[in-house]
Amino acid sequence: MSGHLAAGPAGFGPAHLDLANLDLAKEQAKVTDWPGYIGWAVGLLILIGLVYWLMRQGWNWRRTLQSDLPALPAVPADPGTALLETTGRYHGSTTAGNWLDRVVAHGLGTRSLAELTLTEQGLLVRRPGDTDFWIPAADLTGARQDSGIAGKVVPAGLLVVTWTLQGTELDSGFRADHPDEHAAWVEAVTRLATRTTKTKTEEAAQ
Repeated sequence: MSGHLAAGPAGFGPAHLDLANLDLAKEQAKVTDWPGYIGWAVGLLILIGLVYWLMRQGWNWRRTLQSDLPALPAVPADPGTALLETTGRYHGSTTAGNWLDRVVAHGLGTRSLAELTLTEQGLLVRRPGDTDFWIPAADLTGARQDSGIAGKVVPAGLLVVTWTLQGTELDSGFRADHPDEHAAWVEAVTRLATRTTKTKTEEAAQ
């Protein structure tokens, strides 16, 4: 009678069992490494919180810098008969010609839904749940179609209205629910701004 253990099935000797046990230990370590997963999750939350805090600080810094921006014109009780109306989104305002210099004062920095009404008296921007604003016709200087504003590119394109707020020239971006309306708005706003400028020039010459 031999004193040696009988060999197992072909390919399943002690060395193979050691490898199998090692693989099983690795898998168990992956499953039970909760401290590692928790540490990673906490680190990610801290990073997200830091990014949010930095964004808030940047927002507050801009608000402080823009604290001398004049107040917005009062919204009239009767803005006049509508020349054009549309609904869409307000994407923000910047200083004219600088699409990265976002204006956050007076609620102008918040993106929102918007209802636009153009009349002979000016442009009324209704913002459900946010601050409405009014741009008198005398303050409109033009309009154009553009690809983005305030650091954000909009694939469908934007209607950008240029206007002055007591000497400070601003660009405000809107996207209509039907972007094919933008061209008509550019034409109407430009026509109104040109007509108003001509009237002011004639009155000044008298």
